Amino acid sequence: MSAYAELKDRFHRRSAIEGALATLQWDRAAMMPRGGSDARSEQVAVLETIAHGLLADPAVPDLISAATAEHLGFADRANLGEMRHAWVHAAAMPADLVGALARAGAACEMAWRSARANSDFKAVLPQLQALLALVREEAQVKAAALNLSPYDALLDSYEPGGKSAEIDAIFADLAAFLPGFLDDVLARQAEKPDPLPLTGSFPTAKQKALVARVMTAMGFDFEHGRLDESAHPFCGGIPDDVRLTTRYDETDAFSGVFGVIHETGHALYERGLPAEWRGQPAGNARGMSLHESQSLTMEMQAGRSRAFLSWLAPTMAAAFGGSGPAWSVENFVALAQRVERGFIRVEADEVTYPAHVILRYRLERAMIAGDLKLADLPGAWAEGMTELLGVAPPDDRLGCLQDIHWYDGAWGYFPTYTLGAMTAAQLFAAAKTATPNLEEALAMGDFRPLLKWMRTHVHAEGSLLPTGEILRRATGKPLDAKAFKAHLRARYLG
Repeated sequence: MSAYAELKDRFHRRSAIEGALATLQWDRAAMMPRGGSDARSEQVAVLETIAHGLLADPAVPDLISAATAEHLGFADRANLGEMRHAWVHAAAMPADLVGALARAGAACEMAWRSARANSDFKAVLPQLQALLALVREEAQVKAAALNLSPYDALLDSYEPGGKSAEIDAIFADLAAFLPGFLDDVLARQAEKPDPLPLTGSFPTAKQKALVARVMTAMGFDFEHGRLDESAHPFCGGIPDDVRLTTRYDETDAFSGVFGVIHETGHALYERGLPAEWRGQPAGNARGMSLHESQSLTMEMQAGRSRAFLSWLAPTMAAAFGGSGPAWSVENFVALAQRVERGFIRVEADEVTYPAHVILRYRLERAMIAGDLKLADLPGAWAEGMTELLGVAPPDDRLGCLQDIHWYDGAWGYFPTYTLGAMTAAQLFAAAKTATPNLEEALAMGDFRPLLKWMRTHVHAEGSLLPTGEILRRATGKPLDAKAFKAHLRARYLG
């Protein structure tokens, strides 16, 4: 067996373990009884340690060196490059730290669930302190191995090659643009009547039937995935068994639909990854900014477009027996494109959403650096919300407890949300130019033209190319905030 073939076998085994871990993580969030938490934490910790050992094995660098000398084609060389990237991250981490992080993340997530329900940040503070200490240790060892700052070392796990210096420049530009733009949008909105709320009861059973229909229209394959409920919506599993979760509110079916559209965007990307590279790094999603671009293309660019809403309005009216002006297409457009200063990131409109992300980015960098004490997080959160959005959360549930990410160990993740929004605007604009009937199809509830374009230009690339090159080939240019700003201006001030 050649060195490269041996590496492919090793990564295939690692991928199988990670797939099992993904299903266990889904089960913990959606199905597992609370009493199983300790046992599940141990299962996850042991499996993550085994997966880590496959890469941290001292034989791996020699295999990579030998494989580099082999005659490999473009795709295999790209796969080998991804192997090297994964190895550097793994080799930097002591096995005991991998296990400790898994156990601490599981314990903190379970504590977060109760703390969030009771709006009591202090209740999860001990677990979060223990977890953050380990995350800082991870950041330090990876920083040394990658020759990066601690924060950039964490970011590199979610956005390979991403740099906080570049993000700082992008976010500074948005922070300068958005406040004035937001004022203009709110002033324009004030000139019009408020949209009519969709009143009544929206039973969970009917919502489930509705979102299943929407998911089918989007191209989701229920033979290779399922939708369940959890405290925080997410997309997990593996490309051939995608696991989505959402949460339902029987007083608000509208936000529930868009939450599912968002997660389905993630799922469609996973399903569209190149099947011939299953189990290999080149077959994985490229990074989280591209992943978020797929969910936000579906939710924001397509889902909240007038074209799609002209199909969604009568579809929802039929599902819930709605009638009257509130169920008109015009009112749905006003509801879907409503801009307001709110507390919750996952419910935010696309104008205020970047401010939510910028806040989290600033806070997590400060916490990683030790410049912000965890005990001071609620106050810093309120201060940042006031500065960026002009509102302060009334309690912890609507403030620093609303997102699961920090509490399950995902630090360095948040900036990819806004990078994804910018990427989505650029990709959707290119897709519309290349597919003249795209909006006509959306008006009939047909996502096939959009999905076909994404499958060809984004999904099928997997991780064979860097994010920037995938975007350049798909749109003709690198990431450019102009497309995002142009989209916002056209939709909200046009």
